[in-house]
Amino acid sequence: MRESRLDPVLALLLKVAPERNAEPANAAIARSQFRRASGLMRYRGAGRAGGIEDFDLGSGLRARLYRPSASGPVATVVFFHGGGWVVGDVASYGAQCRRLRDGTGAAILSVEYRLAPEAPFPAAVEDALAAMRWAAANVDRLGGDGTRLGVAGDSAGGNLAAVVAQAMRREKIALRAQLLVYPALDSVGLRSGEASLRFPSHARFARGYFLTLAGMNWYADRYVPAERDRADPRASPLRAEYLAGLPPAVIATAGFDPLLDEGRAYAAALRAAGVPVTYLEFPALIHGFFGLASLSPGCRRAANSCCSAFRALLAERDAVSVRC
Repeated sequence: MRESRLDPVLALLLKVAPERNAEPANAAIARSQFRRASGLMRYRGAGRAGGIEDFDLGSGLRARLYRPSASGPVATVVFFHGGGWVVGDVASYGAQCRRLRDGTGAAILSVEYRLAPEAPFPAAVEDALAAMRWAAANVDRLGGDGTRLGVAGDSAGGNLAAVVAQAMRREKIALRAQLLVYPALDSVGLRSGEASLRFPSHARFARGYFLTLAGMNWYADRYVPAERDRADPRASPLRAEYLAGLPPAVIATAGFDPLLDEGRAYAAALRAAGVPVTYLEFPALIHGFFGLASLSPGCRRAANSCCSAFRALLAERDAVSVRC
């Protein structure tokens, strides 16, 4: 099969930006690099903002709400940022949350979950579950419609969003929809040798496209240092044995992303379990395209497509499968 051409703006960006092939020396350096890179994640559509408010969810867990200007109860989405469970925070994801808010019309609650290696697995999962439970119990405080509660995340945050969706089914907390943007769904559970066999995209895009296989392994080792925990579905949600009854999903992948095959596999597994799936694959893009929407028209179109598809599910429209 002929490989798609890389988006020209991203191709230029990859040439001029330092490539992240080397493993970070430590978490502090990785966080500093991520904060600098987050300066590229701009969004100028905030004129429609309805307000931003910080919340204390209890036990030291905090979150930031991005509410639309619409009057009356709106759909409410609990969002988990990416960053390999080691880097990233609410502040660095402000532009992406505003874009998601304006693109879906929903209130976005961005969660400041604990990071590894200071707080390894399952700390981030515990925080994610606590945040989702809090949002379900306090949706009125958020200006939300309790019948339209969703969960979303990108990369490592997509992993947490998938884990939360599985857990809420068990806890009988109804979610309308889930949005997983280039999610990490099984890379924690695999070492590089097995991954290259099970997910060819891990080896095919191991270096040269922003996210690297070496980087993935470095982050996974800090998030889940205990080998016995790597196959736990709370770390690798693709390994869950029972997926039926999960909320309808939008799963978005990038064609030049080592995580491409994980997203494809989870979409197929959900469909096999009878879960409606809107699968969006963007062959010309790389990992992180949602945050690069201000730089590349292709990334911006992809981000808008993700928002539109998720908005449709939050409004109970039919899910479809498309390849962009």
